[in-house]
Amino acid sequence: MNKLLIVGTVAFDAIETPFGKTDKILGGAATFIGLSASFFDVKSAIVSVVGEDFPQEYLDLLSDRGIDISGIEIVKGGKTFFWSGRYHNDLNSRDTLVTELNVLADFQPKVPAGYQDADVVMLGNLHPMVQISVLDQMTEKPKLVVLDTMNFWMDCALPELHQVMKRVDVITINDEEARQLSGEYSLVKAAAKIHTMGPKYVVIKKGEHGALLFQGKEIFFAPALPLEEVFDPTGAGDTFAGGFSGFIAQSENISFDNMKNAIIHGSNLASFCVEKFGTERMLVLEKEEVYDRLKQFRALTQFDIELE
Repeated sequence: MNKLLIVGTVAFDAIETPFGKTDKILGGAATFIGLSASFFDVKSAIVSVVGEDFPQEYLDLLSDRGIDISGIEIVKGGKTFFWSGRYHNDLNSRDTLVTELNVLADFQPKVPAGYQDADVVMLGNLHPMVQISVLDQMTEKPKLVVLDTMNFWMDCALPELHQVMKRVDVITINDEEARQLSGEYSLVKAAAKIHTMGPKYVVIKKGEHGALLFQGKEIFFAPALPLEEVFDPTGAGDTFAGGFSGFIAQSENISFDNMKNAIIHGSNLASFCVEKFGTERMLVLEKEEVYDRLKQFRALTQFDIELE
């Protein structure tokens, strides 16, 4: 069974949307990635850090999904990373209310010995130097390294971000971030410029409008499944990344055509994530539901057309 190494935050979130609000609940990029990847036949481990205030029951939830948590450091006396945000009525924009780095401020990742030869490495959204530190600990070159990042690092750590981009195969960012990183408004031109920075494959997420995959001159577009109701978009991008990397790790096929399938699997899982607050939906999701919705995706995108 192939190994997937996941690096990112395991955290507390407090979320407010037009549909309600929560107190502190389970969140963090690595949490969403791990839960999503658990739907595939892979061995996965999370590298992260939490404080002594992090409930054992949350760690047990991850373990129960078959995720190796030996790489999650628990800092005695420390407090877990906390983020709070309020979404606007369209759910496409939000205001960050609180960001408390806490133990994340001094995080020095330690990759478990059993995962230093992981086949796929999923670098969740963190400081680029933390991501580089993880790659430096790998004893074998991974078959695929996937990078997720955001505009915050483009603003305050761009040279370091360029360093890590030279060492990855795939980058996943949203359309706004792609434009900022490349300086190009056209997403086709933006992807071409980002290719020159290192990644062979560029995935540009467009939220409710789907996702684009670029490799050189080849382009693939996957729609998002139209949903009757979107409750909370927190973690949807990370869930997408977990589905994408989990499928690639399971299939052992690193090609443009197979990445098309990975995009669909990632979009499929992300469509569940938004149905409830935080990780609530992913924690009760059944494989049968995932399979049934994949059939909906196929029906949405499959058509016959006569070409003369």
